[in-house]
Amino acid sequence: MDSKCVQFFQNKTILVTGVPGFLAKDVKRLYLLLRSTDNESAMERFRTEVLEKDLFRVLRNDLGDANLKIVLKKVVPIPGDISVVNLGLKDSDLLQHMWNEIEIIVNVAATTNFDERYDVGLSINTFGPLNVLNFAKKCVKGQLLLHVSTAYVCGEKPGILPEKTFKMGETLNSNGKLVIETEMELMKQKLKELQKQECSEEEIAQSMKDLGMSRATLHGWPNTYVFTKSMGEMLLGNHRENLPLVIIRPTMITSTFSEPFPGWIEGLRTIDSVIVAYGKGRLKCFLADSNSVLDLIPVDMVANAMVMAVAIHAGKSGSQDVYHVGSSCKNPITFGQLHDLAARYFTKSPLVGRDGSPIIVSKGTILSTMSQFSFYMTLRYKLPLQAWDGSDIRAILRYPDPDPYPADP
Repeated sequence: MDSKCVQFFQNKTILVTGVPGFLAKDVKRLYLLLRSTDNESAMERFRTEVLEKDLFRVLRNDLGDANLKIVLKKVVPIPGDISVVNLGLKDSDLLQHMWNEIEIIVNVAATTNFDERYDVGLSINTFGPLNVLNFAKKCVKGQLLLHVSTAYVCGEKPGILPEKTFKMGETLNSNGKLVIETEMELMKQKLKELQKQECSEEEIAQSMKDLGMSRATLHGWPNTYVFTKSMGEMLLGNHRENLPLVIIRPTMITSTFSEPFPGWIEGLRTIDSVIVAYGKGRLKCFLADSNSVLDLIPVDMVANAMVMAVAIHAGKSGSQDVYHVGSSCKNPITFGQLHDLAARYFTKSPLVGRDGSPIIVSKGTILSTMSQFSFYMTLRYKLPLQAWDGSDIRAILRYPDPDPYPADP
């Protein structure tokens, strides 16, 4: 890391919303906001989601037990919730102390489900950033708010995408004007109607998901996730006043490239779930253009971009900057290339099934058009199903085959 960047963070007090994969030993204090109900549960999340992870093991080995204890004294896990005013903090003394001390605010917290319930997406991805901003504006030493968004707020536009901010009310398809308060009222009204009709929790959840997707597509966004993140950016830009603001827009985040070691990843979120499904033998075909470029970016490169952005822009009153963090311009990879890499990897290092035997995967079929996909599904699944009589189906339902798929690795 650049020496000037390291020097900048010395003796700084930072608030991070969401669980980070790193801890800074040179900072004065790191407040870590964790979605939890009390101090005990916050500390438990910190222990299980940070201290016990492989990433933290590297820090432990580098620093040794004595220095590690010094680092941990600088970390303050706090129970809270960005969807609530003042981030859900109820201790007035703690609030005042944080407002007097914090200099840098980093908002990583979000819900990343593409078809998230509209009420949940609005509360966390849209109004959550506004709550973080209002908290940051009360920090008397506040130098910068860094907000992590997503490159896909830009929708499905082709070509070079400029690093520009959203204006309030802006849409991607110029289909009327987007009014965030109206979106909130529509959601509340729909929720009230569903509750009045005594709908089940499952019915309410599905209706909220459907509402989010319909509102997103109405204004030109492909899903609820990127739509609610876009509105969160609008609120930040409109209400920031003179507080310096940096918005980081990463593309599809993948495993680490080099730091603290190559290949670390936690959970299956975007393209990772597709790769693992293929390795388990569950995914027999792919609906994609082999020549289409995927934009993948290692998580450590995103973290490095965030750290550098903070060091460069902190204290620049009134500034607002956007950074896309991706790879497709300088180091593009196509879907066909990714498919070949996955096939080669699982051929050489297959996953193991529950019976202990390796799972042999075929290369699979890439279908580039919907007509090809429909023909494939008809030939492989629809016609064989139509050929079965009722007794075959009843027998399968009564005596299903054992689960052929392995447990998650």
